[in-house]
Amino acid sequence: MGMHDEQLAGRTQQIFFKPSAEENFTYPGAYEVDFDKETEFDAADMSNKDVNLKIRDLMSQGYGSITIRNPGAKHSLGVCILNRLQLTFDGSLGYFGCGLIDGPNVHIKGRVGWSCAENMMAGTVVIEKNAGSTFGAALRGGDLVCKGDVGSRSGIDMKGGTIIVGGKTGMNSGFMMQRGRMVILGDAGQNLGDSMYDGTIYIAGKYESLGVDAVESEMTQTDIDWLEKKLSIYGLKAPNGVENVRKIVSGKKLWNYDNLEPSEKKLIL
Repeated sequence: MGMHDEQLAGRTQQIFFKPSAEENFTYPGAYEVDFDKETEFDAADMSNKDVNLKIRDLMSQGYGSITIRNPGAKHSLGVCILNRLQLTFDGSLGYFGCGLIDGPNVHIKGRVGWSCAENMMAGTVVIEKNAGSTFGAALRGGDLVCKGDVGSRSGIDMKGGTIIVGGKTGMNSGFMMQRGRMVILGDAGQNLGDSMYDGTIYIAGKYESLGVDAVESEMTQTDIDWLEKKLSIYGLKAPNGVENVRKIVSGKKLWNYDNLEPSEKKLIL
C-alpha cells in the first residue's frame, strides 16, 4: 500500500478470496438493487434516524440510485450501508456522515462535518465542497475525495484506501497512519504524517512541518502513473503536475517491535 516492495514482519493483512466462497462476498441481508431504478425523497422534515431507515426501505424495494434532497446538515446520515448503492445528497451533512460503509458510491453536493466516512471499508465518497476535522478517520478501503479544504487530523489512524484532498488540510494529517495513500493537492499544516507506521502521503503544495518519523522519499514512475490515473477519475489535477508532487513515507525509526521479547510480541501482534 505504500508503493514499495518491502515485506513487513508479523501477521499479514492480505485476504485471498476463492470463487467457491462466493456466498461470503456480500453481507447477510444485503439487498439486490438495480442502479437503473431511481428514486428521491425530501429529508427536510425527517429525523436522521428516519432518513437512514428510509434508505434501507428503498434498497429493500430494489432501488439502486437514491437522491436525498435537503439533508439539512443532519448528523450521521448514510451510515452503516453494507450494500452496493448510488447515493446522492443534494446538500450538506453534519458530523459522522457516511461512516461504517462498505460498498456504496456516495456523492455529497455540499459540505460535511467532522469524521466523514470514518471506518469506511469499500466504495467511494465524493464531497464537492469542504470537510471538517478527522476526515476519513481509520479509513480501511475505498476512495474518499474532498474537492475543497479539510480540517485537522485528516486520515488519522488510516488503515487502507485512498484519501484525496483537492485543497488544503490542517495540522496532524496522517497521524499514526498504518496503510493506504493520502493525496493533498494544496498545503498542509504542522506535523504532517506524525508517527506514521506505513503508507504514503503525496503533497502538491507546501507543509508547515513534518511529524515525528515522517520523511520525504523519492518519487518513482509508479507513483507518477498511479497519481495521474487516480486523479483523472475525479477530474482533479496537481497544480504543478504530478511529477512535482512530493512523497512522504515513514522513516521507520519507531519500528521497535523486533526489540520486544516473544511474550510481549504476542500481546501486541
